[in-house]
Amino acid sequence: GDYTVHFSAMSTDLLQPEVARTYNIVRSKNRAMLNISILRNVEDTTGESVTADIQISANNLTGQVKNLTLRKIQEGKAIYYIGDVPVANAETLVFDLDIKPESADTSYPVRFTRQFFSN
Repeated sequence: GDYTVHFSAMSTDLLQPEVARTYNIVRSKNRAMLNISILRNVEDTTGESVTADIQISANNLTGQVKNLTLRKIQEGKAIYYIGDVPVANAETLVFDLDIKPESADTSYPVRFTRQFFSN
């Protein structure tokens, strides 16, 4: 389509201390961080960062809802959204995103699953 969505989820203890401080994220084996960026596909480039309205929900495999709030980060031309959430050892989270890029007529659903280990 017109957009490419990049996403990652990782344990916050993997962040460098200075990065965690910069973004006010607690480094812990029991916290996961989600990072999302949306690029408008532009011919002959790797894409152009765009803002978006992102609705997110996260649940573990037993159906427990995990509260997660994303915040927008803008550094120069780069725009991305980050959020963090507590996780237990070996917990699997299912992330459901509904992404509506700025000036887009439609929203795009994204679902992915990640398992986190703290031991």
